[in-house]
Amino acid sequence: MRSMGGSQHDEIERKYDVEAGTVFPNLAEVEGVAHVGQPEELDLEAVYFDTADLDLARHGVTLRRRTGGHDAGWHLKLPRVSDTRTEVHEPLGDAGEQVPDALVAPIRAMVRDRPLQPVVRLATARREYALHDAAGGVIATVCDDQVRAERLDGTGGPGSRDSLVQSWREWELELDQGVEALLDVVEEQLLAAGAAPAASGSKLLRALGDLPPAEPPGSEHAPTGSARALFSAHLAEHTAKLHRQDSAVRAGRPEGIHKLRIAGRRLRSALATWRPQLDGAATEPVRDELRWLGEQLAPARDAQVLREHLAEVLSDQPAELVVGSVAARIDDELGAAYLAGRDRAVEALDGDRYLRLLDALDRLIESPPLTSGSEEAAEQVVKGLLRRDAKRLRRAVRDIDAAGEPGERDVAFHEARKKAKRLRYAGEMARPVLGKKARSLAASAKKVQEALGVHQDSVVARERLRELGMQAHLGGENAFTFGRLHGVEEARAVRAEADFDRAWKRLRRKHLNHWLG
Repeated sequence: MRSMGGSQHDEIERKYDVEAGTVFPNLAEVEGVAHVGQPEELDLEAVYFDTADLDLARHGVTLRRRTGGHDAGWHLKLPRVSDTRTEVHEPLGDAGEQVPDALVAPIRAMVRDRPLQPVVRLATARREYALHDAAGGVIATVCDDQVRAERLDGTGGPGSRDSLVQSWREWELELDQGVEALLDVVEEQLLAAGAAPAASGSKLLRALGDLPPAEPPGSEHAPTGSARALFSAHLAEHTAKLHRQDSAVRAGRPEGIHKLRIAGRRLRSALATWRPQLDGAATEPVRDELRWLGEQLAPARDAQVLREHLAEVLSDQPAELVVGSVAARIDDELGAAYLAGRDRAVEALDGDRYLRLLDALDRLIESPPLTSGSEEAAEQVVKGLLRRDAKRLRRAVRDIDAAGEPGERDVAFHEARKKAKRLRYAGEMARPVLGKKARSLAASAKKVQEALGVHQDSVVARERLRELGMQAHLGGENAFTFGRLHGVEEARAVRAEADFDRAWKRLRRKHLNHWLG
């Protein structure tokens, strides 16, 4: 993937700590390696940039300007997933120590409007060995690095300036054209020679020393003795997910908008569930801003879902019943709607309003505004919150029965869906303290939510099909197939209502009678 003169790729590598006198092994003996190229000597210098509070490092992100070697330029490495890290490159340019805008965008949620400054300089004397297969292709490279690290932010510790400078040796194994299983085979040889898996995930982290992670453990593993601890851990977990999906949206990953929207919904739902325990003056404005964020993401995601669904439904229709350019009209209209929605979403993420929302979430996590019961046992508080959300769902389902006109029923179904989703999320939030009971409640509420979600999707699909059919008619095309698809969606709604009835009866019988008495 290329943009603005730069490039992006996934880097699969492993690092090893090694003593100064350790002899580099003969890797030509490794299975799958035909021969090892002559070592290439490289002198590399990299200056790493971060905020004064090292926000990037605490998120597992590195941003550097490197000179020397084959890949001189600006490098942004995003958080590691297993052995893989996504790395974004930009050319050195003429801007000196001015970080390129293309590299600031993916990390905006982490740094916001805080300035980036040099924090570490690394000088590396590298011996690089290329591992070749029988055809001569490079399947992996192994680097033997002598590293000198200097802190530039003046926080290397007490004592003389020497405390700001460190030196060490490490080996780095990076996959090229080989298969990932090769890493295990080469690693065996490196460990046998005296190496050990690196204690730090990067040279930068070794230079910086121990840092508190920006992302706390998930609520499943966080301390949950008090209501305050559970609430804070839950907000922190989903705020961290919000940050990760922010980067995915900016990188253009198709699933990013959907997952970012879910993270925002979960945060908003948590604030709604905990409302009886919270200072509304502090939390209601945040709920409003999370709702605004969802509204900015909705057009792209709704168009994406509808486009995929209608394409699938259309492909199931008999060829003789597909009249006119139905597929092209659906694809063109909804494809354009998705692109416009994605531009709107990215514009929102670049705006000050979104950055201030992230600041507000940080404050809620650091100092949860619970007004009552904050130090009570989480178990007792959560039971009361679940009971409240269960009552709200029960009232919403009764409103469906009371609705008269079809339009009113559609609205009532949609409201019940939102209440089922809140109960589901609340049950998932309660799992660390209520265990199996909460997990089972959440699973049953999810079934209700999913059935009602299909119903709502059919409502949206029918509205859009009517619009598309009218456009086709006014354009002189035969709109027969759009009418047929509208009928398919009506049948889908009927099935969804039947699925909802079954799921609701099971939830009421199995859980609500227990929770509500």
